[in-house]
Amino acid sequence: MSVICGMTTLLLLFILFCPARPRWNPNMQHNKEVMVQLFEWKWKDVAAECEEFLAPKGYGGVQVSPPTDHVVVMGDTPRPWWERYQPVSYKIASRSGDEAAFREMVARCNNVGVRIYVDAVFNHMTEWWPSGTGSTAGSFFDSGLKFYPAVPYTAFDFNDIKCSTPSGNIENCFSAEQVRNCRLNGLNDLNQASELVRDKIINYLNALIDWGVAGFRIDAAKHMWPSDLDIIFGRLNNLNTSLFPAGTRPFIYQEVVDLGGETVRSEEYVGNGRVTEFKYGKFLGEALRGSHQLKQLASFGEGWGMCNRHEVIVFVDNHDTQRGHSGMGATTITFKDPRLYTMANAFMLAWPYGVPRVMSSYSWDEEWIGPPHDTDYNIISPTMRDDNSCTGGWMCEHRWKQIYNMVEFHNIAEGTYFNNWWDNGNNQIAFCRGDKAFIAINNDDTDLKAFIKTSLSPGIYCDIISGAKVMGQCTGKALQVLLLGNAYVEILASDPEGVFAVHADVSLSLRILR
Repeated sequence: MSVICGMTTLLLLFILFCPARPRWNPNMQHNKEVMVQLFEWKWKDVAAECEEFLAPKGYGGVQVSPPTDHVVVMGDTPRPWWERYQPVSYKIASRSGDEAAFREMVARCNNVGVRIYVDAVFNHMTEWWPSGTGSTAGSFFDSGLKFYPAVPYTAFDFNDIKCSTPSGNIENCFSAEQVRNCRLNGLNDLNQASELVRDKIINYLNALIDWGVAGFRIDAAKHMWPSDLDIIFGRLNNLNTSLFPAGTRPFIYQEVVDLGGETVRSEEYVGNGRVTEFKYGKFLGEALRGSHQLKQLASFGEGWGMCNRHEVIVFVDNHDTQRGHSGMGATTITFKDPRLYTMANAFMLAWPYGVPRVMSSYSWDEEWIGPPHDTDYNIISPTMRDDNSCTGGWMCEHRWKQIYNMVEFHNIAEGTYFNNWWDNGNNQIAFCRGDKAFIAINNDDTDLKAFIKTSLSPGIYCDIISGAKVMGQCTGKALQVLLLGNAYVEILASDPEGVFAVHADVSLSLRILR
């Protein structure tokens, strides 16, 4: 059994008060620093979700799917999710809706304090498709000739002359030149060093900024040169001053798949903005699946070879990793394993490292399957139940009680570091976030029954995993904190979630207990 009482004062001050650089700031409202990826949602449904659920539950932002005109894929795998990652032009016309619906969504979400981050695809256009293949905006294109007149791009705007492989595709993933100059999975690779290409990308992103978008996920950033991206980001407009303070820069977070031992590394991109830390979900998944002991999570973050906490977006899973992509294999924990998924998200939302992004997906049996749809392949809206869960093929993990209650935990603990670490020497752990919150996790095959030192004020607190505080009462378990901060914590090995969590706002009593 071990207890860690914190870090040195100097390190703590650095972690808490390290000044934020402009592109690294999510631009969320105060004490709302959790985003959700509403994967493949329609714009009108995102807008309603911002108003009816995300804002009331404390979510600060939404990552939406790519909004641009994209190829329509029929045949043996009709309308797969990945068709949205093959743009035909930069018109706003996707499966989620048209430009008017997109702009209305951005306005409605901003009106309730929820920021919109666009999944921006500009490393490439489409892969090869037969002549006459359609797009969501009806744009003509010829992928063989690399002709996209709706932008317009021609063959001169692509990287073929810079790629050294006979096929024009990436043939050696350990060659930085091939990774950045050759085609990824046959996708026509744009040349971001070209001023014409830069201008088209910048004009597209600036239009979104002017409409109120707060930032961007940069798809396939690993496949573009960091110096080219820096130039593009430097030329973007400041955010809309009717919504953000004057001079506010758009939030940038770049998809860089770096699991270690690779030629292209995340550290090359952190000067441009944040990066998506893929090691986080991999290592956390391995720990919860038994490859590491949970007690080792006391140093989770930089101590595990990950980037600085101020330079990353973190996530348990995303649309790629939950399908076994991005080199993650079976380590990723998803909605298909609810107990471990609850533990993973609870830890992520309690642990002071990076900006957390919660995944919200739909059910699928084969990795290519697109979102729930009708017979004409129009996306079907999720149907919400009274208990906040949803139906219609959607998983809505962000609506799981255990997850949205931990979003509140995260917001209340913001500005504190971890302290009073406790573990049983194996897979039972607990820690506090200052005097604001406390969490315990049991991933052992034995019961957790222990008196644990907390830094909470004396009183009774409602567990937010098994229930909540309602009308001054706990609907689930409760924690009694005694005079010196000690509390008896019990999580049985048979517990359906394996997590116990409380925070200052679910206290029932401030009287001193003995």
